Order: sequence, then C-alpha cells, then structure tokens
Amino acid sequence: MSLNAPEIAANLQRAAQSVQAAKSLNQSGFHDFAASRAYYAAFYGATAVLLHENLDFSKHSGVIASIHQRFVKTGKLDKEHGKNLNWLFEIRNIGDYGGTVRVNEEQAERAIQAAEKFLNAVNNLLGL
Repeated sequence: MSLNAPEIAANLQRAAQSVQAAKSLNQSGFHDFAASRAYYAAFYGATAVLLHENLDFSKHSGVIASIHQRFVKTGKLDKEHGKNLNWLFEIRNIGDYGGTVRVNEEQAERAIQAAEKFLNAVNNLLGL
C-alpha cells in the first residue's frame, strides 16, 4: 500500500464530488461553474494517480505535463484522455476567467463527460 493512500483516497473522493457538483451546476444553468468543477474532477484524479507514483506538484501545469509524460506518452492512458485534460484546463479558464466569453450548456456537458471518462481511466490505472 502506498504511503500516499489517504491522500489518494481524498483526491478520488473530491473528484467524485466534483463530478456530482458539475452535474448539479449544469442542470441549474451555471455552465461556467459546471465546466470548472468538471476540470477539477479530472485534476483531482490526475493528482491521485501521480501521488500513487509518489509524485506531487504544486502547479496545475506540472500535473498536466506529468500526466502526458508518464501516462499518455507511455500508452498507459489513451491520447484522447490527454487531449481532454488539456481541453478541460482551457474550458475551466473560460469558466473561471472568461469575462464576456461564457461556457454554454453543450460545452459544460462535454466537460462533464470528459472528466468522467478520465476518472474511469484513472481508477483503472489504480486498480479500482
């Protein structure tokens, strides 16, 4: 068992809660915030799988780059998951900082689906 097991479990729980929050926000018409929560769901999943490898990063860019380097380029994660993680980061930036540019319902729904697929892949990597 990993020394990081409690932290891994906490991140996975936060990821699951973020997906549920994203769905609720999207249904309520808060598409910007739904997209942001969807990104964070994937981010927490990415953090969990990196902690499993005893890697910890303080910046989002470090987490994303390491996922690409250690999991996408090695074939442990499908390239589609890497593309989705990048896109989720972009859509989160629009949701959080977009000003007059807004996330629409379809984009928020796509973000939620991408996050769920990413989390499923992470759970498979972790043997869950």
